[in-house]
Amino acid sequence: MILTGFRRARRAALGGAVAAFLAFAPSAQAQNAPDSFADLAERLSPAVVNISTSQVLDPGRRPIPGVPEDSPLHDFFRDFMEQQGQQPQRVQSLGSGFFIDPSGIVVTNNHVIDGADKIEIVMTDGTTLPATLMGRDPKTDIAVLKVESRTPLPFVELGDSSKARVGDWVIAIGNPFGLGGTVTAGIISALNRDIHAGNYDDFIQTDASINRGNSGGPLFDMEGRVVGVNSAIISPSGASVGIGFAIPASTVRSIVDQIIEHGETRRGWIGVRIQTVTPEIADSLGLSPARGALVAGVNEGGPAADAGVEAGDIVLSFDGRNIASMRDLPRIVAETEVGKTVDVEIFRGGRTIGIKVAVARLDESEEQVEAKSPAETPVPAQTVVLGLSLAELTAETRRRFNVDAATNGVLVTDVDPLSAAAEKGVRPGDVIVQIAQRDVARPADVERIVGSEEKAGRNTVLLRLSSGGDIRFVALRLGGE
Repeated sequence: MILTGFRRARRAALGGAVAAFLAFAPSAQAQNAPDSFADLAERLSPAVVNISTSQVLDPGRRPIPGVPEDSPLHDFFRDFMEQQGQQPQRVQSLGSGFFIDPSGIVVTNNHVIDGADKIEIVMTDGTTLPATLMGRDPKTDIAVLKVESRTPLPFVELGDSSKARVGDWVIAIGNPFGLGGTVTAGIISALNRDIHAGNYDDFIQTDASINRGNSGGPLFDMEGRVVGVNSAIISPSGASVGIGFAIPASTVRSIVDQIIEHGETRRGWIGVRIQTVTPEIADSLGLSPARGALVAGVNEGGPAADAGVEAGDIVLSFDGRNIASMRDLPRIVAETEVGKTVDVEIFRGGRTIGIKVAVARLDESEEQVEAKSPAETPVPAQTVVLGLSLAELTAETRRRFNVDAATNGVLVTDVDPLSAAAEKGVRPGDVIVQIAQRDVARPADVERIVGSEEKAGRNTVLLRLSSGGDIRFVALRLGGE
């Protein structure tokens, strides 16, 4: 399968168009199929525009594979390409967008305008207007444009995508293959889709026909409200096969409001590192059913640390919104107003408690630090528990496995490749900081706690591991290795 979208296409007069997409619908009550979509299409189409972009591509500036830019050979090959007639040329791209305000504010996909040095919008009556870029957000693939007009422009309103339900009717209007003003209809096939496009995936899936060039166009409900921005399709051929995705209006509204007000996005941040709550982890902590986001680590001095959030907590709700799975939390926190103090519900020690967290602003330039691989060096005096060979942390073992002085616990020196621990990604050099939420310092501590958990009838035991300084949790089943 091919996931189309999130990058520019149709780069020549005869090239393909910017990838299209589809997605979602709103409605609180079930609706019968309409006799016709004609009234809606007639009312909404004037607010949907074609977006034409262009940029100059200079073949001489393109990287030459295998030849460093500072090499004399680079200039040689560039001169050769120019001699063969490969001169700079202006290329065109086409996509879709829509007015959300009579003053001329246009919403589209970031990949539709990415890299463009000239942007124009073409209305249904053929009027062409130059557009300027107000701001964009590559992480959600949203861009906001502005055109100037002496008269009010037709526009549509962003709806409430949270009311959309699987099975609701939706229509998409856009510019497939540069044809302009094309209307297609279908239903919402699924909600909350994660297509691995980024950290904030929450797509609406639809079977309404979406093709290249629909990118950035609106997905409407039966009341004419925009419930999504068409952004991607899955297709083996590049044409519509009935699997399209749209960015929900709830996400679009937040991004657009920030761009209009600040010219950029300002995402919320609380300073936690999280992981998935698996059924095994939930069972080991006494949480049923498995849900929420498990806090694997807390940034020192961050909002969560100041509020008393601890590693091992499970975030169940944030600002009144349930956290069904780990991937919900980053998106909900990012959408929260910077500076706002919110109620957070967490599960700790077998009970639910409430705390308040003041949301700070995310530093978009923050880089991730990669953990170093431990040296493969044998270590004496080992104890085997749950398929893990364990040893005490000493000056020698810290040096051999590159464990910093701030990390305390029991060192994993080897892992049985057929054990559940190996399947869960436990590796030599990991340090067991806690087991069953109790600190450990010696292999005997691990043996004792595992034994007590088995006697208590526990099915799983939760390990808090430090891997190169990064904290994560792993639940291992008891009663066998």
